[in-house]
Amino acid sequence: MLEADLIELFVAPLERLGIRYFVTGSVAATLYGEPRATHDIDLVAILTAADGERLAGAFAPPGFYTPPAEVIAIEAGREGRGHFSVIHSESGLKADFFLAGRDPLHRWAFRHAREYAIGRLRVRLAPPEYVIVRKLEFYREGGSEKHLRDIRSMLALSRELVDRSALADWIRRLGLEPEWSEVGERASF
Repeated sequence: MLEADLIELFVAPLERLGIRYFVTGSVAATLYGEPRATHDIDLVAILTAADGERLAGAFAPPGFYTPPAEVIAIEAGREGRGHFSVIHSESGLKADFFLAGRDPLHRWAFRHAREYAIGRLRVRLAPPEYVIVRKLEFYREGGSEKHLRDIRSMLALSRELVDRSALADWIRRLGLEPEWSEVGERASF
């Protein structure tokens, strides 16, 4: 199973290092909804500049391509939208790290993250409301229907996990009502 490979390669080291993170994106959407192929994992992490060395060491060459520790430290120092990728050399599987910074939605998601068992690992998973909101934003930015399909699948299979009030609040706060309406009739609670 591809998710297990992604989790073992990229999440297990974060767990060993004690770095705060949660899994989001297509892997989270798959765990809340229907499986679909993916070759990357999206992670939101809280990193300090000092974590750059530890992270670079955990994903060291030749097994991984990782930005230099200095680059990770620069990204960790950004107030918002810090980002870097780590690539597994042999498989080409990739982890996109998005840094929490001062983003209020990230802070909310860290407080509401869920634990999820995958194989022998317990991983932190973004709450479904966060995944849906981010997918709505990605749909607004790029128009890819896969984001709407992921949301519909999540709602069909994990509707009981969704805090309707929190989801409606974030949709309103981020002005995503037009995108939410495109999810279709299943979007109405």
